[in-house]
Amino acid sequence: MKPSTNLPNTTDDGQSFCAPREILLQSAMFRLGEVENEIRSGYEVLRKYHKTVTIFGSARIKETNKYYKLAMAIAKKLSNQGYTIITGGGGGIMEASNRGAFEANGNSVGFNIKLPHEQSLNSHTTDSFSFQHFAPRKIVMTLYADAYIFFPGGFGTLDELGEILTLVQTGKTTKAPIVLFGSEFWHLFNEFICTEMRDKEQLITPGDESIYTITDDIDEAVDLVLKNKTYCEH
Repeated sequence: MKPSTNLPNTTDDGQSFCAPREILLQSAMFRLGEVENEIRSGYEVLRKYHKTVTIFGSARIKETNKYYKLAMAIAKKLSNQGYTIITGGGGGIMEASNRGAFEANGNSVGFNIKLPHEQSLNSHTTDSFSFQHFAPRKIVMTLYADAYIFFPGGFGTLDELGEILTLVQTGKTTKAPIVLFGSEFWHLFNEFICTEMRDKEQLITPGDESIYTITDDIDEAVDLVLKNKTYCEH
């Protein structure tokens, strides 16, 4: 019998307890197999597409929000240029991006994550895969895109942004445009990077802040993608 990957941390009467270390290790080993299988399945989806742009952002952004409309517009323009749009497959910015590509009759991929009470796959995808685990999903979504576009988001968006910035900074992935869309949202992030991390504490090398570009202009964002010829001549 396979070990459970959802171990309880309370007893029937509500008292907390610590699971035996061996049980935790067995569960972790089982999850490794699941993670590997999910990565393979995600790669099978990715290999169908030649040019891809991954768009990140909050699932909580409503259709009436300006960033929803902007994400739709960018995705539509990129789709018209032959790019496959990849998102996390949920609502908000993910839905808007998939919708823009879908309405342009382009390829619209959603890599959804199965959560107990939250995210479900939006209805604007032409291809998809649903993950049980965050780690393989992030690996697949950050693999060799022609560009990464980040709209405002929460912890998940910041996690994905940190991953991409680190991979590019350390040379673990091929450099591609990283666009932070919405200066009103991202300017304090940029100030923290430049003032605290670079200048005050010297935790990054001068120039590392140029790994990403902050913009409010749809055409500038699209042009950054179109100018990237890292993988092949498009």
